[in-house]
Amino acid sequence: MSVLPDPDTAFGAKVARRLGEDRIAWLTSTDRSGTPQPAPIWFLWDFATASAQLYSEPTARRLSRIQANPRSSLHLDDDGRGGDFVVLTGVLTTDPDAAPADQNPGYLAKYSEWAKNVFGSVERFATLYSVPLRFRAERARGQ
Repeated sequence: MSVLPDPDTAFGAKVARRLGEDRIAWLTSTDRSGTPQPAPIWFLWDFATASAQLYSEPTARRLSRIQANPRSSLHLDDDGRGGDFVVLTGVLTTDPDAAPADQNPGYLAKYSEWAKNVFGSVERFATLYSVPLRFRAERARGQ
């Protein structure tokens, strides 16, 4: 049974579309004091596993946070009026078996132009964001 809403419903279809098309999501991990720490991320959604592939800098504080507490959330922005949002809760872990960003065909298809524009090349992005992470959704909500 999928954790995502039924894609044959209006909400489920919207969630599926946004997970496939949106380029920015907000990933929230929690620090040792219990304070949520949201950050915008680039992500590639995998519908078969209800998970998102993302990449992190090796010095990012989120890495120590997820070791202490892997419970996380990933949310897609609203429409500016408090509607049309998607919130997924689940677990964020390192993904040592994942390909680097510059060798991930789906990730390249989605972000190669952005990586070139922001970092100069996809190889530079992959060097800077060299730690693959996997967010595994367990629940979904939104409107």
